[in-house]
Amino acid sequence: MKKRKIKKLLVANRGEIALRVIRTCREMGIEVDALYSDADRNALHIVHAVSSYRLPGNTPQETYLNIPLIVDICKKNKIDAVHPGYGFLAENADFAQALEDEGIIFVGPTAKCIRDYGDKLVAKRLAAQVGVRGVPGTDEPVTTLKAGLKALKEIKLPVMIKAAAGGGGRGMRVVRNEAEFSKDFKMAQSESLAAFGSDKVFLEKYIEHPRHIEFQILGDQHGNIIHLCERECSIQRRHQKLLEEAPSPVVDRKLREEMGTVATKVAKSGNYVGAGTVEFLVDRKGSFHFIEMNTRLQVEHPVTELVTNTDLVREQILIAEGNKLSFSQDEVHVHGHSIEVRLNAEDPLRDFLPVLGKLNRYLPPMGNGIRLDSSAYEGYEIPIYYDSLIGKLITYGHDRMSAIRKMQRALREFIITGVKTTIPFHQFVMAHPDFQKGKFSTSFVEEHFSAKEIKRFLHSKDERVNLRDVAVATALVYHLSQANVQPQVNPVEARDIHRSPYAMRHRRRL
Repeated sequence: MKKRKIKKLLVANRGEIALRVIRTCREMGIEVDALYSDADRNALHIVHAVSSYRLPGNTPQETYLNIPLIVDICKKNKIDAVHPGYGFLAENADFAQALEDEGIIFVGPTAKCIRDYGDKLVAKRLAAQVGVRGVPGTDEPVTTLKAGLKALKEIKLPVMIKAAAGGGGRGMRVVRNEAEFSKDFKMAQSESLAAFGSDKVFLEKYIEHPRHIEFQILGDQHGNIIHLCERECSIQRRHQKLLEEAPSPVVDRKLREEMGTVATKVAKSGNYVGAGTVEFLVDRKGSFHFIEMNTRLQVEHPVTELVTNTDLVREQILIAEGNKLSFSQDEVHVHGHSIEVRLNAEDPLRDFLPVLGKLNRYLPPMGNGIRLDSSAYEGYEIPIYYDSLIGKLITYGHDRMSAIRKMQRALREFIITGVKTTIPFHQFVMAHPDFQKGKFSTSFVEEHFSAKEIKRFLHSKDERVNLRDVAVATALVYHLSQANVQPQVNPVEARDIHRSPYAMRHRRRL
């Protein structure tokens, strides 16, 4: 396998993941460029890139999903490689193939891998070929209501209807009553078509109160595949993750070895290359079932990085250059514990309804064991066109309780005004006895969380003090800002204030 050094890389994404990739590229001495839509013209990621290229328009289809335009930008600007981040084109086989056809490195798996593993039914068949059991269900797409009802009688209630072409909670429906099957089947097909361009769905037996456990894997172009242990992803709402941690509080050494071996088998079955995630459901008896594989870097990758002391973006780039894995399975060890919470611009008191607005105050926490992956800043406006993620707050401690305590402290310190956020929800979770004991499942939110419960929690003695502290701190920051006579500018307007002569010679093309 011939190695090819990446000298100039384009991040085909936005927000915190674009910044995340840019930082590692800078540490590796790689020139890194960025893209931006009109809605992102004041985004932080274009401040830190060497050059930035405009994608005219605002919607994802016009901009970050516009394959011909992005490939044309790569060709015109002599881009060596593209990192897709997560979301948008990260799992788009056509994009990977278009880059490959132009001799541009796609920092991710091959187009064939994306196609094979991106189709959940194909992925299940690949897993079955190496003896990995999945959740009982249909092996082929179910395209008609008649076929769906026939499969329902074979699998028996309750069942899960799932989109074959994607994930993220879209195109998924739990059916407990046969009378509701027709409606849910049509809704799942409709959602799948809108989200993934395919109405292919399939049925699986619904496992009650499972744990959602995933394994991070890495594969190089020389046939070497390893795993970097597990992540716990069971705190979800509407099948979408809200909080992740590593390692899982229910996975012991024996189960980790068994599940890790299975995860690498699944990856090897399709000759996987790059970073990926093999996902499982673990039932109440401790049995685990393969559900899918994601062919990209996950949102929650920082918790794995912290407990294994690994830079996964760096590993992705080294693999894409043709290098062998820089460490073996025997060299992977878990130290300490890490927790990540997703800070979304959503109102947890109104069923996590997304909200828009400007961040009037944005004062992130600091200190030992605190990491924040975010592209937000004071004055940043939440765009209507993209997801509601403001950032990811991650803590690291010598054990799980230490990580929880650090997260509680960080959430109390984090001041965001102007929009509702999920901070109160995460405070509620961190303080809940079942979470602290590690006794929870994917049903945690449905079983424990409600507007009434969180209101009671926020008016508890400790949280009343917290709200008072936030009010005082916000007032103080406001008065200090009023005392500053310098006008406020956004990051893009200020981008050349502290430029070195070298940087000034390489101004961004905006």
